[in-house]
Amino acid sequence: MTDPLHLASFFQNSAVQTALWIGALAAILNGTIGVFTVLRQHSFAGHALGDSSSAGGSLAIFAGISALWGFLAMAWLAALAMAVLGLRRAQERDLATGIVLGATLGLSALLLYFDVTLTRASSATVDVMFGSIFALAPQLFWLIVALVGVAIGLVLVLYRPLLLIAADPDLGRAAGLPVRRLEILYLLLLGTAAALSALSIGVILATALLLGPAASGLRLARKPWQSFFYAQAIALLAVFGGIYLAFSSYYWSGGTSWPVSFFVVLLILLCYLATAAWGPARGLQR
Repeated sequence: MTDPLHLASFFQNSAVQTALWIGALAAILNGTIGVFTVLRQHSFAGHALGDSSSAGGSLAIFAGISALWGFLAMAWLAALAMAVLGLRRAQERDLATGIVLGATLGLSALLLYFDVTLTRASSATVDVMFGSIFALAPQLFWLIVALVGVAIGLVLVLYRPLLLIAADPDLGRAAGLPVRRLEILYLLLLGTAAALSALSIGVILATALLLGPAASGLRLARKPWQSFFYAQAIALLAVFGGIYLAFSSYYWSGGTSWPVSFFVVLLILLCYLATAAWGPARGLQR
């Protein structure tokens, strides 16, 4: 049973309030972009952009600026590099993704070494790889609101073209759509979602927030537009539940809090397993 005092302290804690707001924005964007990613079978690209952003986060810590700028910059650069190196065929796309991923992870290893040895930022590796959502600055909120607002606005305006090229790029070309420009835009949106996921639950686990809710939402939806709302709802449930469980773990684990990222990914996994058992009977057919 929930302790009323415990629940009150949860909502009154300023770090928790910041984590809830920023986590909610990250969940909404990842739930939205994740649906396109699953439909396009771009899971590897989503994973790679999340991991690639680690180099930017490591550089930001070394430079003494907010990790958000580093995550975003490196995710966008990686997205553009993937678009330039190979975008048309699946084989080229996967090869380009692997090359970019390997290069950025190597750079990340070097920068994390500099963080620990030169700046004495002993927690840099944990913060980048597993997130530190309770340590996010409240000043980031409005910047993230703007980022998510622009991204969601673009999705709303270009919903049908993005959905069409996700299902069949060749059909989009036949319809006269600027497929290459739309795919580059999609990759930049994917990079933004991956960067916010990395900021919230860490680079290593960022893929879970991007793909898990979207895959579950597609299993539950009967129509394409429904999958976005299901994915967003599952992502919000996982983030809010993960933050609450991490906060509560302080009281039942002897005064040490468990990582938020662990609980978020655990809840996403449980939702995915639940929809795997129930969803195929009513889910959206590709």
